[in-house]
Amino acid sequence: LGGNLIIEGDNLAALKSLLPTHAGKVKCVYIDPPYNTGNECWVYNDNLTQPQFKEWIGRTVGKEGDDATRHDKWCCMMYPRLQLLKELLREDGSIWVSIDDNEIDHLRMMMDEIFGTDCFVAQITVLNNRKGRGLRGGFAQSHDYLLVYSKRPDGCEFKTPKSVAQIRDEYTLHDDSGVYRLLELRNTHREFGKHNRKNLFFPLFISTSDGSVSLEQRPRDKKIEPIWDDGFEGCWSWGQNKVRNNANELVGRRVNGNGNWKVYRKSRPTPLKPKTVWLKKGFLTEKGQPLLTEIFGSRVFHAPKPLDLMLEILRFSTNEGDIVLDSCAGSGTTAHAVLAINADAKTARHFVLVQQPYDTKEQQNKRVNICQTVTVERVRRVITGKWAIGKRPALDGTFSYATIGEPLFGEYRDFGKKLPTYEEVAKYVFYTETSREIDLKKINEKSGLIGSTDVAGGTSYYLLYTPNRTADREMSLTTLKQLLKKDKRKQWVIYCEKIWLHPEELRQFERENGKRIRPMLVPFGLK
Repeated sequence: LGGNLIIEGDNLAALKSLLPTHAGKVKCVYIDPPYNTGNECWVYNDNLTQPQFKEWIGRTVGKEGDDATRHDKWCCMMYPRLQLLKELLREDGSIWVSIDDNEIDHLRMMMDEIFGTDCFVAQITVLNNRKGRGLRGGFAQSHDYLLVYSKRPDGCEFKTPKSVAQIRDEYTLHDDSGVYRLLELRNTHREFGKHNRKNLFFPLFISTSDGSVSLEQRPRDKKIEPIWDDGFEGCWSWGQNKVRNNANELVGRRVNGNGNWKVYRKSRPTPLKPKTVWLKKGFLTEKGQPLLTEIFGSRVFHAPKPLDLMLEILRFSTNEGDIVLDSCAGSGTTAHAVLAINADAKTARHFVLVQQPYDTKEQQNKRVNICQTVTVERVRRVITGKWAIGKRPALDGTFSYATIGEPLFGEYRDFGKKLPTYEEVAKYVFYTETSREIDLKKINEKSGLIGSTDVAGGTSYYLLYTPNRTADREMSLTTLKQLLKKDKRKQWVIYCEKIWLHPEELRQFERENGKRIRPMLVPFGLK
């Protein structure tokens, strides 16, 4: 859990496999799914059991497979993945999705349903092409979107400190409390004034000798009210209590050399909040390609995400020690950004990437495994600093590489021909029951105890399972009496291969020993 991880495989299966270890622990999810423009040939498949659904969603989605159900197929692909991503997010986490006009409406409706409309944060417009793309009639498209949702309402703070250069340029004054700039205390929006903010219309008094501001008049003070030059009665942006408690943050200044005075407040540096329109040059799509070409020496991936875009997302959404998940990893820009921001800020964020071997039918036909040849290789090169064109500073870091193993269950919810190990079933059972990661060191295969919780007198979880086709472990009265000798918890959940116990016998055992027992057959037809 504490390190960086790259997983090769379909992200639906990968996200499910991450649940026992990462559920509720990811601070930021970023995904760049297929935009479903009709020009791609994306090949994501879902684990759908019905043959007609398999045939329907398994077809290529793109020009060669375009039909009236193209958007339905895309939604079928996205919906379960978004559900899993929500489960992986921390309570104060956020998800950022790159998308364009083709699916923005469908995506937003799905995310409203999954995350809730009150968890919608922003629909950011990102300038990605200054000249615009003339692929559609009417307008040259020059933007796409970042759709942002939080795990829970008001659960995230999106901010980043201003740079040293910004503070130096914007805050040119200083006092004993630090640097500041002056902003007029009078509310500069004329829709607010004495007519609708009577409590914010009151006189202030400026000392003509030192510029100090007070609510009480002193000798030789200048009386000031928030009245505009044309006579409009405005209002202050602070109330009287705030003025009284923060008078040292106010200053009066003579303006225009005509004897007029104004009241200003000292504005201190505060963190930046993200805006809903992103226009920086570094966010242009064209900026991602030259960087990747420098790393590899040739064009190995189409339209990689710009590094600066990912850095901006991470600055606003993550801090020291946070986990960043990208389940549509592509060329690996997200990992590159995590490593780069760690090096710059001397922090230790972690990344988890998921990338399937082939994004398109063409890659699949040519057997070009982009996870190995592009995603992993890019991360390896930026860590070592050994780029194809020149040598760059190494970005310290390591990562583990994993592939998706065989599924625990077969198509018809059985274990199939090859039985899973005891440990594999134990992990599944414990997470299904508790939504917690299992401690493998505490598994006792002999007794069957795989873990416990301490709430309400405690619950013990047992797995009586033998990974062979010759022996069955049962729950019987003898079994329960053996467990009773060592287990004092009030509740037992027992997964077993056979139940050799009449319900009345079980109820009598519970009454006599003060236990509550829930027997469960080992999931989905073991043998």
